[in-house]
Amino acid sequence: MTKIPMPKSLQEPEINPNAKVVLERRYQRKDENGKPYESSKELFWRVASAIAAEEAKYDASPVKPEALARDFYELMTSWTFLPNSPTLMNAGTDLGQLAACFVLPVEDSMEGIFDAVKNAAMIHKSGGGTGFSFSRLRPQDARVGSTGGIASGPISFLKIFNTATEQVKQGGTRRGANMAILRVDHPDILHFIKAKEREGELNNFNLSVALTEKFMRAVEKGDDYDLVAPHTKKTTGKLNAREVFEILVRKAWESGDPGIVFLDRINRDNPTPALGEIESTNPCGEQPLLPFEACNLGSINLGKFVLPGESANGGSDLVDWDAFKRAIHLAVRFLDNVIDASRYPLPAITERVLATRKIGLGVMGWADMLFQLHLAYDSRQAVELGEKVMEFLRAEARSASKKLAEERGPFPAYPDSTFGKRNLGPYRNATTTTIAPTGTLSIIAGCSSGVEPLFALSFSRNVMDGDVLVETNPFFEQAVRAADAYSPKLMQEVAKLGSIRSMEFLPEELRRVFVTAMDIEPLWHLKMQAGFQKHTDNAVSKTVNLPNAATQEDIWDIYWKAYEYGCKGVTVYRDGCRSSQVLCTGEGQEKKDGKQPAKLVRERPDVVYGFTQKVETGLGTLYLTINEMDGKPFEVFATIGKSGASITAKAEAIGRLVSLALRSGVGPRAIVEQLKDIGGEHPKFQKKFLCKSIPDAIAWVFETRYLRGEHIDSGNGSLTNPVCPDCGTELVFEEGCHICKQCGFTKCG
Repeated sequence: MTKIPMPKSLQEPEINPNAKVVLERRYQRKDENGKPYESSKELFWRVASAIAAEEAKYDASPVKPEALARDFYELMTSWTFLPNSPTLMNAGTDLGQLAACFVLPVEDSMEGIFDAVKNAAMIHKSGGGTGFSFSRLRPQDARVGSTGGIASGPISFLKIFNTATEQVKQGGTRRGANMAILRVDHPDILHFIKAKEREGELNNFNLSVALTEKFMRAVEKGDDYDLVAPHTKKTTGKLNAREVFEILVRKAWESGDPGIVFLDRINRDNPTPALGEIESTNPCGEQPLLPFEACNLGSINLGKFVLPGESANGGSDLVDWDAFKRAIHLAVRFLDNVIDASRYPLPAITERVLATRKIGLGVMGWADMLFQLHLAYDSRQAVELGEKVMEFLRAEARSASKKLAEERGPFPAYPDSTFGKRNLGPYRNATTTTIAPTGTLSIIAGCSSGVEPLFALSFSRNVMDGDVLVETNPFFEQAVRAADAYSPKLMQEVAKLGSIRSMEFLPEELRRVFVTAMDIEPLWHLKMQAGFQKHTDNAVSKTVNLPNAATQEDIWDIYWKAYEYGCKGVTVYRDGCRSSQVLCTGEGQEKKDGKQPAKLVRERPDVVYGFTQKVETGLGTLYLTINEMDGKPFEVFATIGKSGASITAKAEAIGRLVSLALRSGVGPRAIVEQLKDIGGEHPKFQKKFLCKSIPDAIAWVFETRYLRGEHIDSGNGSLTNPVCPDCGTELVFEEGCHICKQCGFTKCG
């Protein structure tokens, strides 16, 4: 393909400070020393020109590649539209793998299972994420005909996939992420639901249970339902549907996993049923795909389409529909060109992607649009506007796809599609719309994520030399200034709380409109998700964020309402649920059965094994002995040589308290968060780190031994949510994934 030269008159993009960090760290091309040699202008021209160059393949194209490249560049650098991260990273490079995520089949044979492991490794190496259904695998303890042996079941193989991801992600440009799905009628479903009971298990996977409508009807009636062995299609047992649903809810309450997907609903919308059933989704659940399909996604920033003035019609009269339409048509052309420009990691993927040509155009900046229109997220007007926005987007995306079909021909599988059967006219793409996660993209664009509410109106950001800057949503700051309520002290207080819901001294209008994720009742989260889902071909990436005090009944209601409202799946996350799980299972547990609760502190066995680490501190040589159980730290003994009795006593006391915490179920991460960077009178430089004190030395040993050297936040580290391994900021859970709002790190790639 001919390279399109950069015009001399091309404008430099205006980059916000956070975007600058994210682009340099994750997207700009680097030399062998890891130093970026590509400017942001060069990055976006690289992408725009590489995608526009595909236009030359089509004789009937009404646009010239050079002009289209400039249009694509301006579309991206005005922060009106951005494609998924692999396109920004790899377009115009030798790697050339531009799709975000893939679904791979897992066949019920040793060859099929390990082919999937190998194929996943190739995808992760290229920067993609993977989704799998393990529903084809025979259950644990089933007979293996060829050997007469016993099958180990889906969960054992799921652990192999997880380990393979752990190894590949250490060398890849982008961390591998996975989705594992199991049908609710699989005989091993209870093992799957409980697979993440222990914190740290299957840490490279999101889990979702595929619920059928037959199962949901059984839940409603309290009936039993059949478990069916996939390899024989025979019923192997029964479970009570309501009891299974209750366990599913309890595990989601404890850890956020598993989520749920409604498989029958997804397959009713399968545009190419002749090619097979949809079994799984991508890692964040918004893109149901056939085996070997890939998702090629992009998002339009809704905050860019608000006209000035006062609305008299629920906000829709202030949406610039004409500009929105132009952006949609240009974005659809961009995404269709991406399909041609991408080099896929497997021939089977290339074949399937070119057969269906699925794209997923979605939105970001929804909360910003609502702020500008003075509409509360948790209001009927906001939900109705969301439906109207998405209905318009899908109609115009399909119109653009029809025009491309006239120029280039329909997707090859069109005759076997539901479109063809309904005589809706040829489309270029089997699907056109998806609401995808935009965590990193929204940082680059300086807007809110996807269709989520803001997680916080204001937050503190660590910068160089230990300074802390308060960053505030610009629309909130404008509104506060307009209400003559602005002060630096107020902004600091908002950064501390994240929300203004409790600040009764502020005008009621402000507190009503500027709501955050935790302010919003779960029902409104679901209504908004359902409103966008109604006009989305694929699915909607959205998290129902809950306070730590939320009950299991709350999650039951959310899962059930998601079914009633027509969602294709749902993810919940109770703030701090993972690390507070220990605190919710001991003496604080309600004694429903009249029995005494289990002891919180585990008893010490007669024999344990461990290791001793020597660390030089400013107060002498510390010898830290850590004994382990099941490969995890169980107790600590800290002794320090050539020091006085007072120092020795303090070291022993710290060791005893850490041991008590470990035996009470507190994990290594929480220990490091509390002890790291505690300062002392005599810091001592080491070869690998600056040892500030005895507690800091203990934290260093735990961090290097158990946390693979990940950077852990220090000082007032949170015991509730994980922190970013890159910059130490507490991660936020939204759109089905943990993301860092400061540097763009995401656990889902």
